[in-house]
Amino acid sequence: MRKVAIVGAGMTKFARRALETPKELAWLAARAALDSAEMRREQIDCVVLGSAPDAFDGLHMKGEYLSDGCGGWRKPYLRCYVGGGTGVYAVAQGWFQVASGMFDTALVVCEEKMSSCRPHPQAAFITIFDNITEQPLKPNLLWIFALEQNRYMQVHGITLEEIAQVAVKNKRNALAHPAAQLGAELTVKDILASEVMAWPVHRLMVSPTSDGAAAVILAAEDVARRVTPKPIWIQGVGWCLDTAYWTNRDLFYPEYVEKAAWMAYRMAGVREPRKEINIAEPYDPFAYKELHHLEGLQLAPKGQAPKLLSDGVFDRDGDLPVTPSGGLLGVGNPIAAAGTMKICELFWQLRGEAGVRQVPGKPERGVAQAWGDLMQVGTVVVVGTKEPQ
Repeated sequence: MRKVAIVGAGMTKFARRALETPKELAWLAARAALDSAEMRREQIDCVVLGSAPDAFDGLHMKGEYLSDGCGGWRKPYLRCYVGGGTGVYAVAQGWFQVASGMFDTALVVCEEKMSSCRPHPQAAFITIFDNITEQPLKPNLLWIFALEQNRYMQVHGITLEEIAQVAVKNKRNALAHPAAQLGAELTVKDILASEVMAWPVHRLMVSPTSDGAAAVILAAEDVARRVTPKPIWIQGVGWCLDTAYWTNRDLFYPEYVEKAAWMAYRMAGVREPRKEINIAEPYDPFAYKELHHLEGLQLAPKGQAPKLLSDGVFDRDGDLPVTPSGGLLGVGNPIAAAGTMKICELFWQLRGEAGVRQVPGKPERGVAQAWGDLMQVGTVVVVGTKEPQ
C-alpha cells in the first residue's frame, strides 16, 4: 500500500449561485486545486467525483453530466455518493486509487447545486423512507433531526442555550473565510430568537441551501515530494453504514461515527484521539450535530461536548480548535462538497496557509468527518504533516 498525500486544494465561494452551471462550479474548484498544486490536467491520472443523489440537483445521471466539468474527459472516472457523507468519502475513494498503485495522481471533485432545483429537493426525501412503516407518517429530514436533537438533549440534560453556542462559534469563525455564505457575529439570544423550524431546531441552528464545489489533488509519495515541499499526508480513512431504520436506533449517540473514526484512527496509529488530534472539522449541518459528532469522534466524552464548548476548548485559539473554517453553519452546505471543504481547511491549516483563520502553534494532525444518508453513515479522514509509517 503506497503512501498518499494531498498536494493541492481549491473551492468556490459557497452561495446561491444563479449564473454558473454545475459543470462550471465543478471546473472552478478543479482549476483552483490544480493551480494550488501548480499542476495541469494532463498530469492527473484519474478523477473521482462526489455528488449527492441526483434529486438534489434535479439532474438524472449527474455523474455523467459532470464528468467533463470535473476534468474527467477521457480519463478513468468514478462517481461516489453517500449523501452528506460524500465529501469525505470521495477523498477516501481517491486515496484507494492511488494507494493501490493503480494511479499516481487523482483529482477529487465534489459539487452540489441545489438552489435551482424545482420542486425543492426536500420533496424527494419522502421516498427514502420505508414505504410501509414510515412514508405514511410523511416525515421529512428536518423533523427527524429535531427528534434526534431532542433525544440527545434529554439523555444528557443539555440546554438549547448550549446547542446555540455552536452556531455562534461557527458563524463567527466563518467571518474570516473568503468563501463563506453566512458568516456573522451573533449571540445565543439571536440564535434562539430565530424561527422555530421543528422544535427544538431554530432557523439559525440550520445550515443554508448552498451551491458550490471543492476539490483536492492526491499524489503518491514520489510524485508528492516532487510537486510540493509541504505535502499533507492521508494517514487514515474510515467509514461505516448503519441501518436505514433510524427508529431502531437510540439517536442520542452516533455509533456509526465512532466505528468510522476508530477505523481511521487505527490506520493512522492514533490511540488517544483527544491527545493526538490537533484540529477537528466535524460535520455541522445542524448546531447539535457538531457536538454529537465530536463525541462520536472520541474527542469529547458522551454528553460532555457542550461543556467543553462553553469552556472555550473548541475555540479557534482553544486547546482543540473545532471547525476553524466556520463549517456548514457559516461557510455553507452544498451537501456533497461540504465535507471536502473541511479537508481543504485542514490542508491549509496544517500547511500554515489559513491566513487570519490560522490556529495557533504548529498543528500536526487533523480529522475531518461527514455524515449523511438516513442518519446512518459516518465518513472520516485523518491527515497530518508526518507521513504514515
